[in-house]
Amino acid sequence: MKTPAFEARTRVDSPLGPLTLAATARGLALAWFDHQQHRSDEVDAPEDPGHPHLLQAALELQAYWQDARTSFSVALDPQGTPFQQAVWRVLCTIGSGHTSTYGEVAQRIGKAAAVRAVGAAIGRNPIGIIVPCHRVIGRDGSLTGYAGGLPRKEELLRREGVLLA
Repeated sequence: MKTPAFEARTRVDSPLGPLTLAATARGLALAWFDHQQHRSDEVDAPEDPGHPHLLQAALELQAYWQDARTSFSVALDPQGTPFQQAVWRVLCTIGSGHTSTYGEVAQRIGKAAAVRAVGAAIGRNPIGIIVPCHRVIGRDGSLTGYAGGLPRKEELLRREGVLLA
């Protein structure tokens, strides 16, 4: 997989720590927490918080922190394999306040036996929060894996009204 041609990057504050955002000409390509797994600390792009995709993402994230039922409409350009892209598209259909399981996501992409591969694709989601990988939980309702850390996953779900056992 080739490295995306980022046009711009910026950093935004959040209640759960700073996020790095980066965009291509087509849309938001990443939203990462500091020290998140599966991320690079370097984004080769000029700092430009006024870039249209970054500005829109920052404003929508700010609205999300005010009301976690907020939906996102910023154009997205996540870079990944066709399989990863299929998984990430399904994640975008899981609404705020709802959860799904890895098995359900696997079924929805037509690969019911590929639960582990689905988990790996979810773990490599480059656009946290906006592509809501935090809404995927274990079959038994447990919080499993989150590249941004399980405490963040738990807090995101709580903000969205998901009752945790």
